[in-house]
Amino acid sequence: MKKQPNIPLFNAMVLAIYLVTIVSCQPRTAKVQVAESANFRFEEQGIQQIQQGYKDGTFTIKEVVQAYLDRIDSVDKHGPQLNSIITLNPDALQIAEELDKEMKAGKSRGPLHGIPVVLKDNIDTHDKMATTAGSRALRNSFPLKDSFLAKRLREAGAVIIGKSNLSEWANFRGQLSTSGWSGAGGQTRNPYDISRNPCGSSSGSAVAVAANLTMLAIGTETDGSIVCPSQTNGIVGIKPTVGLVSRSGVIPISFTQDTPGPMARTVRDAAICLGALVGVDSADTKTLSSAGQFHTDYTKFLNKDGLKGKRLGLYKIPMGINYKVDTLMNQAVNYLKSQGAEIVEIGEIYDRKVDKYSFEIMLYEYKDGLNKYFQLLGPKAPIKSVEELIAFNRADSVELKYFNQHYLEMAQKKGDLSAAEYQKALAQMLKGSRADGIDRVMNEYDLDAIVTPAGAPAWKTDLTNGDSFQVGSSSAAAQAGYPNITVPMGFIDDLPVGISFFGRAWSEPVLIEIAYAYETGTKFRRAPVIH
Repeated sequence: MKKQPNIPLFNAMVLAIYLVTIVSCQPRTAKVQVAESANFRFEEQGIQQIQQGYKDGTFTIKEVVQAYLDRIDSVDKHGPQLNSIITLNPDALQIAEELDKEMKAGKSRGPLHGIPVVLKDNIDTHDKMATTAGSRALRNSFPLKDSFLAKRLREAGAVIIGKSNLSEWANFRGQLSTSGWSGAGGQTRNPYDISRNPCGSSSGSAVAVAANLTMLAIGTETDGSIVCPSQTNGIVGIKPTVGLVSRSGVIPISFTQDTPGPMARTVRDAAICLGALVGVDSADTKTLSSAGQFHTDYTKFLNKDGLKGKRLGLYKIPMGINYKVDTLMNQAVNYLKSQGAEIVEIGEIYDRKVDKYSFEIMLYEYKDGLNKYFQLLGPKAPIKSVEELIAFNRADSVELKYFNQHYLEMAQKKGDLSAAEYQKALAQMLKGSRADGIDRVMNEYDLDAIVTPAGAPAWKTDLTNGDSFQVGSSSAAAQAGYPNITVPMGFIDDLPVGISFFGRAWSEPVLIEIAYAYETGTKFRRAPVIH
């Protein structure tokens, strides 16, 4: 009988070779150490560490919140001026004091008690912060109530310390747009190289997490807006199944594809946050199907051996574009195999005609959704229709300075959601992306998940020519409305890149298990060195 190899020893050797190879790919001058600030004591700390400090009396919630506010002032508003935060919550310290009192009385609101969180500025809060979508047209727009997810965060004990900048209108305004730029907030910078782009549209959310300006952030995605900025800024992003997290009180693009999701420095923290966000909301009918599917504690799926026995489909279509990304991805595949995963190469997941259908759906749903959102702002709404918004932008001195509003104008020309063109596009996209797409591939190859590069390193910000995307893999899951988790995969020339795991509807538990096992074994997260 053939002698069996020593599997634990073999796996350890593969991991060692993998990590050494990754490090050797970096330039000799690469700054790979975790940055430390003499005046900021909470760098890279997770939810468990911070909450243990609260319990031990090592520090208070108010002290932690103050430290993060000071950090924002020193590196976001001054210093390198990352420009990730569009507005701060003037009540943050008062909220922290109230939470401290509750802790002293032996009360904890929930899993995020005392944890600083930043919301993308297309998420409504009923407080002293406006919700702008990055548009100068909404600078004085104060929603009449909290979004469902803001309410859930407060109930879980989170401290919403501010709103983050974004690609204006979640990057669905016009052609040649630049990710991370908005008329209201200016240009957000990548903390690993401030000349480079943070991707978007949840640009500020990703940068704030990466640069230790917050512990958690909430982003939103229609297609790539959580995945891309997460991978570009070296953090974890979870794009949930559409309907797992309510969109009520979130400025929309597409009712079919939009979803908020957590962004964090670790899978554990992202999982904790996700559990606090879920729930059925009567104001968002998509959440009705999440009943019996969601979990209020996703940490129970964290398993360092979660790759063992998993069958993963390697989606290679995004490869062959950037050889440096391919090198990291091939090394990642070898690591996945060493940890007991079986890798099966798969071809194209869906017919590319689905992309055209998706765009048509967005145009119809954008007009419908924005007009309905403006009405919910009440009689004092600064803008009451897409038509008014287009007119505002034409008259404003800043809004159309760098790129146009072609998508808004296209949306305005569309009819209502009863239009045959819309109904056909919706049916074709859902069938092509689900039954004929991800579901088909998952069934055909008997897969637990699909794995693929999340993107390429950040490009130079160019306000004249717009974004320079190279590699992307978000559309398959985005168009199906299925979950996608991105975690750090390594660095290319000092710039982070990520790996994505996606799968069937409601498969967050298995994706979290896989992502956590990969993250735990590789530990590629490194904070940017900020001077």
